Amino acid sequence: MTSALHFDLTIPETLAGMRLDQGLAHLLPDHSRATIQRWIQQQEVTLNGKPVRAKDKLKGNEHILIQTHKTPDPDWLAEAIQLDIVAEDESFLVINKPPGMVVHPAAGHPSQTLLNAILHHAPGCRELPRAGIIHRLDRDTSGLLVIAKTAAGLRSLSQQMRSRTIHRHYQAVVTGTLISGGTVDQPIGRHPIQRKRMAVTPEGRPSVTHYRILERFRHYTRLSVQLETGRTHQIRVHLAHIGYPLLGDPVYGGRLQLPKNPTPRLTTLLRSFRRQALHAAKLGFKHPLTGEPVEFEAPLPEDMQHLVQTLRMDDLDQRKND
Repeated sequence: MTSALHFDLTIPETLAGMRLDQGLAHLLPDHSRATIQRWIQQQEVTLNGKPVRAKDKLKGNEHILIQTHKTPDPDWLAEAIQLDIVAEDESFLVINKPPGMVVHPAAGHPSQTLLNAILHHAPGCRELPRAGIIHRLDRDTSGLLVIAKTAAGLRSLSQQMRSRTIHRHYQAVVTGTLISGGTVDQPIGRHPIQRKRMAVTPEGRPSVTHYRILERFRHYTRLSVQLETGRTHQIRVHLAHIGYPLLGDPVYGGRLQLPKNPTPRLTTLLRSFRRQALHAAKLGFKHPLTGEPVEFEAPLPEDMQHLVQTLRMDDLDQRKND
């Protein structure tokens, strides 16, 4: 069953120079850019009465008419899956996602996802696009996510995400010893050949990642990483691009290469650590109701704590043997 959707819009001058699909995503925060692109492809969007393309540039003051149909979200299951709830009120929910949990149902993962758990915990989220999920983490990345519980909360948090005012700080362990922190400012898009991967490519979208050193080990470095943008696999791609891939990353890290003279303890750990060493440790945004800044933290999960401790012990053992 579908329901009709009708939008009669005038493009504000502040969006002049922006692509049409980007501009409409700003004006219609409850609908994803992919959905808007689909409407355009289906010729359900007109500009001043004429068909348009997603890449057409806006000038301001154009008349946009959208007449389409909304297909309801799939009949996702509400499942009683335990959640690590960091904070909650009537407008939002902050979750500390464990490694191994998929955020959204997809091919191969129709259930047992974070979304299924959210629908059981907060049934009202079923009425929201993507059940109120504002952003995602990869399956094997742990840490903080914010979920909207109301339409007003979704509008506020979605706008903050688009304007890059939601602050996301990660902790990561990379292969190699970095000398100093820095910034990676390189566009990210689909890999030209391996379409399931992302890559730094001239045709990609602008992407900026800041990083600083928290701790150095013999062959690895623990980093604090801040996202300025939020592209798929951004941290993983950017750090691999500069030659310091995430330890344990099965996609961008290449084959495991043991450091010189590793202790048996370190060798065992490195061979068994089968996810990217990445954790979303801090999350800050403006409260959707009050506008006041709020910030939340999640400690390193047990596997990353054990990883960091083992790397420290390996350094101590090496110094004793020197």
